[in-house]
Amino acid sequence: MKNPAFHNSFQLNGVSFSSEEELLTFSKTINDSIYQFLSDWFNANDFVIVQTSGSTGKPKPILLKKEFMINSAKATGAFFDLEENTVALLCLSTDYIAGKMMLVRALILGWKLDMVATTSKVEIVKNYDFSAMVPMQLRNSLDELNKIKKLIVGGGVVANDLIEAIQNKSTEVFATYGMTETITHIAVKKLNNVILSDSEKSTYKALPNVQLSQDNRNCLVIDASKVSSEKIITNDVVRLISETEFEWLGRYDNVINSGGIKLHPEKIEEKLSKIITNRFFVIGIPDERLGEKLILVIEGEKNNVISNEVKNLSGLSRYEAPKEVYFVDEFIETGTKKIQRKKTLAKILPH
Repeated sequence: MKNPAFHNSFQLNGVSFSSEEELLTFSKTINDSIYQFLSDWFNANDFVIVQTSGSTGKPKPILLKKEFMINSAKATGAFFDLEENTVALLCLSTDYIAGKMMLVRALILGWKLDMVATTSKVEIVKNYDFSAMVPMQLRNSLDELNKIKKLIVGGGVVANDLIEAIQNKSTEVFATYGMTETITHIAVKKLNNVILSDSEKSTYKALPNVQLSQDNRNCLVIDASKVSSEKIITNDVVRLISETEFEWLGRYDNVINSGGIKLHPEKIEEKLSKIITNRFFVIGIPDERLGEKLILVIEGEKNNVISNEVKNLSGLSRYEAPKEVYFVDEFIETGTKKIQRKKTLAKILPH
């Protein structure tokens, strides 16, 4: 593959460039991560090596074709109608694929990209057409959110109370489904400014050129030849509606078998988010009688009021009600701010 050039309308932090060398020199003044990625992007190889986030296992390097990354950038541009001279905000770390792909989209499509520090509260100093955030950044940046026209949110579940908080915002907010192996998102769902039935609210719709199926575990299988040369078998349990639409139920490796009943933590967490504002998760721990019992882990100081509310929450079946509630001062996270459930659990129940 020919070295990917960049669009002549591309700007980074308000600066235009006439050559790759000029851009590389400028990128050194921003940070090493951007400089290293751009060096890899402009070299003679037809691939780049990126790190997975490590949220579902040990972080590992994987090889991604530049051609597929360009295809992904073009698909995002077409789907969200983001053409040349789109003004975009990069507030994610370029150590990981989501941040790298914001750069690639800007380079290929000719965007004017501003890069700011990767913090939990994003400083939005002017108006933007497009940006990408993780849920924590969205939660902490609600006051200035209207300065962004379109926003994609990935890297974690958007809680119900946060979805409610964005309903009065002019920003179009979309949850995304994807992973490093699919070069970020291959499916999205609109979170606000649209009237949907309850069933539609929970379904993701695939981008063009993506076909979906399931394996014998009911996990999603992705056939997206524009961004991957092989089918991708995920560990995400889904309810498949069609080959282009699905409801995400949770991670196969998170499923809790409690007394023969299979419980999806993510669906239980969705219900609990109505009454818990702190970060939290549910997880299974060994139990002599049930095999596994469901417990709730909340970040923050012990609060007996929350514990009692959880036990009496309507909408939870008797199987879904946590058998115990634990509090921990601080969750252990990955580099992309995803909660590491098992490592956090080890802080409470060391083995």
